[in-house]
Amino acid sequence: MSGLHHVTAIAGDPIRNFGFYTRDLGLRFVKKTVNFDDPGTYHFYYGDETGRPGTILTFFPWAGVPAGRRGVGETHQTAFRVPQRSLGYWTQRFTEKGIAYEALEKRFGESVLPFTDPDGMALALVGIPGAESEPGWSNGDVPAEHAIRGFHGVTLLLDSAAKTAAVLTDVFGFKETGREGSVIRFKAPGDVEGSVVDIYEAKGFLRGHQGGGSVHHIAFRAADDAEQGKMAQKLVSNHGLHPTEQRDRNYFRSIYFREPGGVLFEIATDIPGFAVDEPVATLGRDLKLPVFLEAQRKQIEGVLPNLEETVS
Repeated sequence: MSGLHHVTAIAGDPIRNFGFYTRDLGLRFVKKTVNFDDPGTYHFYYGDETGRPGTILTFFPWAGVPAGRRGVGETHQTAFRVPQRSLGYWTQRFTEKGIAYEALEKRFGESVLPFTDPDGMALALVGIPGAESEPGWSNGDVPAEHAIRGFHGVTLLLDSAAKTAAVLTDVFGFKETGREGSVIRFKAPGDVEGSVVDIYEAKGFLRGHQGGGSVHHIAFRAADDAEQGKMAQKLVSNHGLHPTEQRDRNYFRSIYFREPGGVLFEIATDIPGFAVDEPVATLGRDLKLPVFLEAQRKQIEGVLPNLEETVS
């Protein structure tokens, strides 16, 4: 299986972020942990019922973070899958909730509803015929039949597509499937969550800079350590890229590299998954810390904002 594993973005107010993604969008709060490199900051994971790869959107929420600027070398938009017949439901919901959205548009024959989160992150819902037969998580507000079914994919805004395309096809097994204007579509095998990467070629556009509302990095799937190792070897031998050493993120193991267009890519293992330290029934309820931070639990809990008043 290939495609996206997760997308990690930067947010401002953690309580606002939590409310938007769990209540307004109806995603499951899969894991409450901290940024391992900055343990005074939360790391939130949202996804489907079990947090399957291809459904996970994660955030580093830094209160007061300056807004990012969209531009070249950045992820331009992150898109979710919903059933085709649910787009009317979501348009009405966005109107009722005061969520900023744009008119429905067509891309590569698909209906797309662009919208933004409270930090200005560019998002979209893509109507997928037949997605209603896929399992949908319900938060008790968004009905299961209209629920988000994980990622459709991401759009990268790059100066030039060729070298990034070579990484997508050679290392991750994507194939070019179409072109519309300046956008080139790449798809992983199978119509599954997170199988689409669009490259919007925009030579000469202003470079982006990261901040609130920006995507920090995109993670691609590797089944296990062995597959990840083979991908790393291809990056070095075929593309002259040098990924980091493997880092243990508790729920997956990761390597990172900057792809030729400037976007930070990660390769994350599917294993061990999010139920490794708590049962599926109570995912996201308790603050989970890696072993090396457990001794600092009291101090960490003392500085993190309290989410309890927002948890329904």
